[in-house]
Amino acid sequence: MVLIINSLNTVMYDNICKFLAENFSDDLATWLLGKPITLTKMEPKEFFVEPIRPDAVILLQSDKLILHVEFQTLPEEEIPFRVTDYRLRGYRLHPDKPMYQVVIYLKKVTSKKDLKLVKQTKFTLENTVHRFNVIRL
Repeated sequence: MVLIINSLNTVMYDNICKFLAENFSDDLATWLLGKPITLTKMEPKEFFVEPIRPDAVILLQSDKLILHVEFQTLPEEEIPFRVTDYRLRGYRLHPDKPMYQVVIYLKKVTSKKDLKLVKQTKFTLENTVHRFNVIRL
């Protein structure tokens, strides 16, 4: 499994999310996937062809799948594209592994625009459609 943790927006959340992912990666994978999986760490340079420049990226791997977790404090319009970009990069490196992707929103939102953004679970461009999962805490 490759676990990509991308935590954006604030240093406080970055540090907490990175700590949780580094120290409890098996628990995080079990929570998201519903089954225990043993993970090993990879170097980010092995995954990225060109840098996406996330605040925190942690890569872990097993022989079965790729797990991409993105922690967000607030929604951003480019998240669906970025998630799709991660999927394509993961496919380039591991074309034989499926990828489970989830964006976890850490803060409550109230504006109509933000409420619409946190419900987005797909990226669409002409004939390309990519779906991902969202958890709102």
